[in-house]
Amino acid sequence: MFNVCRNCGDYRADKTIGPVGVYAICPICGFPYKFIRLPLFIVTGAGGVGKSTVCLRLTAKMKEVVVLDSDILWRAEFDQPETNYREYREIWLRVCKNISQAGKPVVLCGGGEPTQFEQCIERRYFSQLHYLALICDDQILVSRLRNLPPGLGPLKDEYIEKQVLFNRWLLNNGENAEPPMTLLDTSEITIDETVEKVERWIRSFMNGHA
Repeated sequence: MFNVCRNCGDYRADKTIGPVGVYAICPICGFPYKFIRLPLFIVTGAGGVGKSTVCLRLTAKMKEVVVLDSDILWRAEFDQPETNYREYREIWLRVCKNISQAGKPVVLCGGGEPTQFEQCIERRYFSQLHYLALICDDQILVSRLRNLPPGLGPLKDEYIEKQVLFNRWLLNNGENAEPPMTLLDTSEITIDETVEKVERWIRSFMNGHA
């Protein structure tokens, strides 16, 4: 929306955020564009941990936020681990930035970790990025992935191993990431309890749009 300057027409994502008020200032002509700077909530985790189900349930429960599943934009050309998936994350931050101009924070559900988002140019348009990682026991994760409903499986062993390794990485590194991630173990709780805890986590930051 406002990557294109209304004054000079130049397209720049790297606008300066003004020190007084919330303005995105064009680096070419200095035109200040007032915008709404809200937090972004990122719910991550390995495949099979419950992100998609949580996403669907939150959509019905929380009307004061916009809940999105990041998988809806995934295409093979975004599979660029050598760039830490930079292009894909920039696109999603741009989408979330524009949606939040309606005055509602976005909850983005999908795999990922802080360095992939914090490196992005579009990160500057959010007051804060809050990260919640869903984790679970390795054996439970494998069981969930091997027992997906018809149409979603069966999955290759290579994919399952990759998800187990990411799950372990979140468990061992999530709380020490920069910024740190909140961990929620879903191993022994129901999906309803998981959704309730995720909702409570989001609401804990909602007052004052922290």
